[in-house]
Parts: sequence; C-alpha cells; structure tokens
Amino acid sequence: MRRPAGSTAGLSNFLARCCRLAAPDRQFEEPSLRSPGSFRYDINGLRAWAVVAVVLYHFGIKGFTGGFVGVDVFFVISGYLMTGIILGALAAPAGFSFWNFYLARARRILPALLVLCAVLLVLGWFFLLPSDYQRLGKHVWGSVLFISNRMFLKEAGYFDVASHDKWLLHTWSLSVEWQFYLLFPVLLVAAWRWFGGRRWLLPLLGAAALASLAYCVVLAGKDPSKAFYFFPSRAWELLAGGVIFLIQNRWQPDVRLSLWIERAGMALIIGSLLLITPQMSWPGLLSLVPVCGAALVLLARRDDARLTANSTAQWLGTRSYSIYLWHWPVVVALAYLELSGQLLAIAAGLVLTLILGHLSYHWIEQPSGRRLGHLRPLAATACVVVAMLVVMGPAKVVRKADFEQRLPQAVQRVDDERENRNPRLDECDAKTECQYGGPNTRAIVLGDSHAQATVSAIVASLPDAQDGVLFIGTSGCPIIFGAQLDTPKQEICQKILGRLQQRQASLLPGTPVIVINRASYYLFGGLAGEADETPNKPKLYFTEPAASPSAALLEEYRQHYVATACELAAHHPLYLVRPTPEMGVRVPEAMGRAMLLKRERKVSMSQQTYQQRNAFVSQVQDLAGQQCGAHVLDPIPYLCDGQQCSASLDGRPLYYDDDHLSEFGNRLLVPMFKPIFAEQMVGESHAASTREGKQSPL
Repeated sequence: MRRPAGSTAGLSNFLARCCRLAAPDRQFEEPSLRSPGSFRYDINGLRAWAVVAVVLYHFGIKGFTGGFVGVDVFFVISGYLMTGIILGALAAPAGFSFWNFYLARARRILPALLVLCAVLLVLGWFFLLPSDYQRLGKHVWGSVLFISNRMFLKEAGYFDVASHDKWLLHTWSLSVEWQFYLLFPVLLVAAWRWFGGRRWLLPLLGAAALASLAYCVVLAGKDPSKAFYFFPSRAWELLAGGVIFLIQNRWQPDVRLSLWIERAGMALIIGSLLLITPQMSWPGLLSLVPVCGAALVLLARRDDARLTANSTAQWLGTRSYSIYLWHWPVVVALAYLELSGQLLAIAAGLVLTLILGHLSYHWIEQPSGRRLGHLRPLAATACVVVAMLVVMGPAKVVRKADFEQRLPQAVQRVDDERENRNPRLDECDAKTECQYGGPNTRAIVLGDSHAQATVSAIVASLPDAQDGVLFIGTSGCPIIFGAQLDTPKQEICQKILGRLQQRQASLLPGTPVIVINRASYYLFGGLAGEADETPNKPKLYFTEPAASPSAALLEEYRQHYVATACELAAHHPLYLVRPTPEMGVRVPEAMGRAMLLKRERKVSMSQQTYQQRNAFVSQVQDLAGQQCGAHVLDPIPYLCDGQQCSASLDGRPLYYDDDHLSEFGNRLLVPMFKPIFAEQMVGESHAASTREGKQSPL
C-alpha cells in the first residue's frame, strides 16, 4: 500500500523550526490583546458563549436549536477587534502596514487549521471512500485558500443532512472572515486618508452595514443558501462590530447603565440560542437579534460580569478557536459511524472536542503564534507559505487521483455505483427533452429525475435496436397540469408543463406515454433523515403554498392528477408507474463505509413502510386507471421479496444515492416494461392485417 497522501508528522514543529531561520525584528502587536492590562474578559467570555452554542447545536443537544447563531456572535467580535487593531495602527507613529496585518491574521488562523487539514487527510486515506476522499482534498484546498464558503455554496445547504459528510464545512466562516480581512483594511485606510481621520468613519461603516443588511434580507428571500454563505450578505455582522467600536470611542455608559446593557445583550443571545430554529428564515432580519445582543455586550464592556468573566467561560474562550476547529470533524465522525443518536457517543464526542481543543491550543496555537511573532515579516511569511504548500500539495493530489490500490476491490466496486447513473442525466435535465435509444420513437417518457433514472431500462425493453423513447421533463418537476412548485424549479417546470399540455394531443398520437415521478415526495417531502429534505413539507401546491399536506391540498392533488391522466390518455395509451422505494440513506456510501469498518450493513425498506408512504398516491393512480383507462405499472414485485425492498443485489447497490435506481438497479424493471411494446407490436400487427384484408379482393 502506498504511503498516505498527507502527513501530520512534523507539521506543527515545522513552524517552530522556521523560527530559527531569522533573528527577531519588529512584531505586529494587537493592542487590545497584547497591551498590559488591556485583556478583555468580556470578549473572551463572549467567545465562550459563541463556541458553546455552536458545539451544542452541532452535537444535537436538545434545547439549543439556535446554536448556529454563535457564528454571528463571532463575526461581531471579529469586526470589533479588527476595527480597533487597524485604527490603532493608523493612529500610531509607524502607521498601518498591510503586510503586518495580514501576517498577524495568518499566524493566528493558519497553524491550527493546517494541522487539522493534515490530520484529516491522513485519516481519510484509511477510512474514506474514494469519492469522499477526493471531496476532502477539494475542501482542504478551499479551506486553506479561504474560499470554502463559495465552494460549499455550490453544494448542499448548511442545514441539510448532507452537510454531515463534509469534514471541513465549518471553515466557511473562516473564509468569510478572511475575505473581510482582505477588504476591510483597504476601506478604513482609504477613508482615514480621504476624510482626515475618524470623523466620517462611523457614518461610513453604518451606511455600509445597512446596505449589506438590506442585501442579506432580500437575498434570504430568494436564495437562503447564498445569503448564508456569501460574504456581502454577511459583511454587515462584522461591520456591526466596527460600528460598536466607534460608538464606544465616543460614548461610554456609566456603571449602572452598563450593567443593564450587558444583561439585555446576553438576554438576546440566550433567547436566540433557545428560540431560533433552522426552519426560520436565516440569515435575515431575525439575525439582528444575536448580532444586537453581541453588540450590546461589547458596548457594555463589563470585565466582571458573571456570565462572561467566570473561570469556565475564560477557559473556553481562550480555546474557542481550536474547539471550533475540532468539534465539527468529531460531529461528522459520529455521523460516519452512525452514532449521532446515541447519548453516550455524543457525551464522548463532547469530551473529545474539549480535549482536542485544549491540545490544539497548547501545542499548536500558542507555540506557532509566539514563535512566528518573533520572526522578521519576510521569514514569517515564508514559513506560513511553505506550511500551506505542505498541506495543499497532497490535497491537490488527493483531489485529482483515484488511488485504486488504496481500498479493497469490493469497497471500490460499491463506491463506483455512485457514478453508475444515466450518463446523459445532466445534458437531458438541462435540455428537458431528449431522444434515448434509436430514432424510431416507440414511447414517450414523462417525469422527473426518477424517470431519468429509469429511462435506460425502458430503452433496454424495446424490441429493436432502432427503437427509442422520447424523454420530456426535468428533475423536481411532477407531471401534473396546474401544479405550482415551492422550489427553485418552479419557472422551468411551468414551461415544461405548459408546453406539454398544449402539444400532447398532437405529439405522436397513439404512442404509449409512460409517467414516472417521485410522486409522494411532492406531497409529503423527503424521508426522516434524508439529505437536504424536510419531512412532511409539500413541494407543490395549486392555489397557495402549504406548510403541511392538508386535506384540501390532497383533494386538489387528486383532482389535478386524474385530470392530467385523462388528458394524456385521450390521445395515447397511458402507463402510470408506482413510486420507486426510497431508502432514506445514500446506499453506496452506507454500504461502503460499513465494509471499511468491517460491519454488516444491509440497507432496505419494508414493504409495509413503502405502502404507508405511497398509499395516497397509489389510490390516486388507481382512480386514474378507473376513470381514464390508464394502466398502472408496479415495480414492487421486481424490487421487493414480499417483506423487504432491498437496496442491493449480491452485494452490489441498486441505487446510486438514496432514492434513484442506478443503471444496474433499473435493469430489474426491464420485464415490467417489455409487455408495453409486446402489446404495441400485437396491435400494429393486427392493424396491418386489417389493412391487408380490406385491400384483398376476397
């Protein structure tokens, strides 16, 4: 076996050895943290509250539904400190140095982050599936370059279950902060020089913060995931810290007022932790609550407050960065081991997080920061860059290479099934209309991604190589005339349905139409625990969006479904396919991980669960058969054994994710589709005989 692509051996000591390359010169000191007597116990304690909130939320501790607001608190603190550091340097005789500022930020953030990335690369070599390992390499690259927020923006949302497969998801906030570090000094230095000092800084930062907040609110309504990850929509939180710093320099509350300001701020923060939920629009106007809370605590500047100045808060606050770095990989590891719901495992994970955070603080953060701080800027910069390359180099290799010899062949075979899907899926999903197979269209397939996952089985059931099928549809679009979607697919789906309704009568009349949809999903949402989905939340509506599948919505669905079926059946033989069993877990990943961990893992869904999930849709399909003459095709006899619907066959996954059949799995349905074309051939033969009989002189 090859050596691991990344190694932590000596990485933490590398930065220390760099210290011997040059003699000390000047340091870039942070006045708020370095000057004697200026240590801010309130800020350190506020960091503790923020990190505890985030950690407890991510570990799924009940009661902390809004723990993710801890990141918003961190942003306010960071904006406050950076404003003080930059303005302090501008007012000093030596002036402000961009190089020293960025170097100070790098030596604060990078050493612990690089060690974390190196550790994950090494462990991933032994315990991650090939595609997971490649994704880790990609995420390491993005995290070290501080662009991971934009990287994760293109993937699943922060609150989605799929986020628990991303070992470095939490680095999105570091990327946002670093992007702030890049731009904020430029803004302040320019304003300082153009406006002659601090005079106009407060209205400038206030206006910038309000503009960013307005953008955040608008974007949250249109694209919540982008609003969450995107720096311009988060900048206002960091700028809020700067505004508080400037206000504090002009006005200081007296002791009694300071007490009430601090209490109000902590009440807002604690209320956010306990009452805000991921289902609420976030970020947006609601994020003003924790941001204002943090701002008030900073404004109060109470170094003897019980909630922030106690010894526990101070211990956690000094280690907050390392705790934040290490807690998320521990959370992901519990999910990877399928231990997320076990109290003992959660408790062990919390203890491990504190231990790793403490060790990281003492063995990496403090030594590297102290020793790099004694180097000349050029030498320190060289050490940081080399350390980055030591981690980014292997990450780049991991991102691109397969390392086929790394894992047992059986594991590789299971993992390969993730890519064994319709090879034209992306192309035809974008085009919304594709010809599969030969040029002679023998059937029209209408549907969503489940239809695209099955279409090749229909092609395989055709009697002649020149025969083909016409696919019309796109992922996330149910074939029901009049349906509206409460998803980003609304616009494209409306175009498809409108065009189909207008032309279906003249579209190859007499050609069989096969409708395949993940029908129950549009009414009842995804399964519990399914990636990126909220159970029991309808995706469609007919008059107005619904928060749950109400009786009124179900009745509208029934009427529109049957009406659509009758319109289609008036001009075509119509076949309605019952829903494919949904597994709720990504099958290849679950099986592959179990094999790596030497565990037995058989993914399946009971037929009873399937029937409960799809009972309403089955009734509606049967009604369409009675009223419109539609034929109902049931995949259950081909995918289930009477008790269980297995997700694998002979150790090979039948699905490429949690609910889409792979190209291997869909072949089990070929016998279900073959009779359609056998009947079609008999009909064509009978018609031809009739025509010949009419032409015969006999």
